[in-house]
Order: sequence, then C-alpha cells, then structure tokens
Amino acid sequence: MNKEELHTFIEQSQPNICQIVAYKDNKEVYSDTWNNYKDTDCVHIMSATKSIMALLFGIAIDKGQIGSVDDKVLTYFPDYTVKRGEKTIYDVTIRHLLTMRAPYKCKGDPWSKVCASNNWTYSSLDFLGGRKGLTDEFNYQTVCLHILSGILYEATGMKTVDYANKYLFEPLGIKKHRNYLAETAEEHKQFTIEKTPKKDIWFCDPQGLGTPGYGLCMSAKDMAKIGLLCLNNGAFEGKQIVSERWIKEMTRPRIVESKYFRNMEYGYLWWIIDRKKNIYAAIGNSGNVIYVDPKKKITAAVASYFKPAVFDRVDFIQEYIVPFING
Repeated sequence: MNKEELHTFIEQSQPNICQIVAYKDNKEVYSDTWNNYKDTDCVHIMSATKSIMALLFGIAIDKGQIGSVDDKVLTYFPDYTVKRGEKTIYDVTIRHLLTMRAPYKCKGDPWSKVCASNNWTYSSLDFLGGRKGLTDEFNYQTVCLHILSGILYEATGMKTVDYANKYLFEPLGIKKHRNYLAETAEEHKQFTIEKTPKKDIWFCDPQGLGTPGYGLCMSAKDMAKIGLLCLNNGAFEGKQIVSERWIKEMTRPRIVESKYFRNMEYGYLWWIIDRKKNIYAAIGNSGNVIYVDPKKKITAAVASYFKPAVFDRVDFIQEYIVPFING
C-alpha cells in the first residue's frame, strides 16, 4: 500500500485512530491524522501513562532523589497510619509497584473509594498489603498506583506534572503540560470517554498529583518522542535524559502468570512484546500504543479516542505500520 491507500485502510478498519507517527533510524518516516484531529491535538493515552511514570522514576533514581526500586514504600510516608493488624504493607517496595506485583486488599480497582477520598495516595495505601503477604503474583492495578505519585512528590517536593515538564517533556521538546482536576464524578467519566481532542493536560487528584495509572494526554508526535528516547537508550539529540542502565532495567522481561495478557511479559510499567527481539511497548486502552523495536530501530506511536474493547494495537502495528515503514 502507498500512503493514501494506508490512510483509507485505517479509516475504514481502525476508525478510532486519530494520529500515527513513526521513526526509523532516528528519522520521522510516517505521520498521518484522522477524525479531524490535527497533529498537535492530544488524546487521553489511558494506561500508556504508566510507562511515562516509569521513566520519571528512572530520572528520580538517577538523580538520587529516590534511593532505589528496593526502597520500602512506607519510608516515604512517615505520617501515614497503618491500619490495625496490617503487616504486609511494611515489606512492599517500589519494585513491587512498578512490576504490578504489589499485594492489595481488593479485587479490581477501587475507583469510587479512592477517587471520592480527600487523599488519593493515603486511600490507595489503605488497600496495600493483606493477609496473604508478599506472593509476588502479577496483579494489574491502575487507581492504586497513585501511591507512585505520592512517592515522587515526597521524594522531590514536586507535583507529577511539574516534574515531568522539567525533566522529561521540555528536554524532549514536548509542550508544557498542566494539571486537570475533575470537580465531579460525571466530569471524571467524561474526561475518560469523550472523543474530542484534548489539551496538553494530566488528570490529577485534589492535591495536584497526576494520576500515574491513566490520565495523561499526548499527541502521537509526543508519544513517538518518548519511544525515540527509549530507542536511543535514554538519550535525545545528544543529551542523556534518563540513564541507559534504567532503560535496560525498565525493559527487562518478567513472566506474567496469567492467560489474560496475550502471553506478553512485563518490565517496569512497560509491556514486553517479544523477549528475544527486545520489542516492548506502552499500551493503553482504546489502542494507544508506543511501540519500540531496538533491533529494527523503529518506534511507532498510535493515538486514539475512546472506544470500548480496543485494548492495544500491537498486531496492527506489526502487520501494517512496520512493513509500510520498511517499504
């Protein structure tokens, strides 16, 4: 297919895609838009937000602001009162959160309890731990990952979006983001499901801490720059933004003991698509993906508006975008 044919094919077969940008050998080789989106418009990238948070933690560890991934979570919250009888929480580390192996006293995400509370971090800590202890089982969570934003704030004194702007977005030439606070539950829901273009915002709690599990809005151009950073082992245009050591550690595959995740493995909030080829991706609901293939020196970003039952587009990228790029 040529570019026009690919455009029409995507328009017909992947109707909620808004933007795609791809790089090969550090050069932008493909860019297109659909659904009346401009290339500067943003979408809610859903759970791909998690992977951006992993990069922020790598930067904070590189700078010595956070000790290591083996730091105990409660070290950062000396004023938090542990619930009576709870013992497991004392042994939970940052690594447990980053690898989705932290234990929680809940099934699924306790959205209403966390998001209706005055302190989303402490409310999330209330669910951390449990009688089973540290089982090291893969337990995918979103809302309770808010603990990570709390840790970043306690360690640096900076709110999530401010830290991202200073140390990640601005060095990559990504427009400065600002917080977005939903005043009501309905507004929260609309933020998630609406199809219209977003601004450069990051959904936040009442304290102004960005949600680390979802809520970041970016364009495909922005997402592709994140992929390019990873492709170049943490460097961008000759400047080291995050260490090569962190990129390797962040993308080291760990087996996921579940049949629900397409046999993918997991790193630090990044999905490992192919262990042998070291292909990995940030994946968000509705098909928002940052795809990174270091061997082929390709990164591709797909930005989409909300559509139920579209979880990722890795197969689509591998079947259509990568062959098109390779021409």
